[in-house]
Amino acid sequence: MSVGGILIGAEPYLAVSPNAAASWHFGRLALAVHDHLNILPAINRLGIGVYNQTALTIGYSWSTGDASIGPSLSFYSVPACAGDVCGRVTGLGPGGHAQVNVYFGEHLGISTRANVDWLGGPGTTLPSSIAAMVFAGPIVRWGPH
Repeated sequence: MSVGGILIGAEPYLAVSPNAAASWHFGRLALAVHDHLNILPAINRLGIGVYNQTALTIGYSWSTGDASIGPSLSFYSVPACAGDVCGRVTGLGPGGHAQVNVYFGEHLGISTRANVDWLGGPGTTLPSSIAAMVFAGPIVRWGPH
């Protein structure tokens, strides 16, 4: 879980971001599913915003960490303003996800990840473009590794 900011158009928003992943290891090969949800609380008449990315990755694991990369699909419905024009931007966007986790004990470590998505969707508020997000923070590992 994280709390931070997200910039959509020219307006910054507070975002609460629960995320989860499950991975399966076959020797050094790792397959994982990642889901990252950004919830933007309602701060104007456009209401709550949601930006969710789900990724399926393949990677390499070692005793103190893992690295993975793969395709993703994002769903978004967010308030956005460009100049004097405000509206809701909604759509599906293909993208990619890369992540590296390093553990400093059996269960606690640091995770870094980057997501890149193509945002299209109908609307006159914002033009189609690329969205990039970079995250870093603590990670907890449950179960055997």
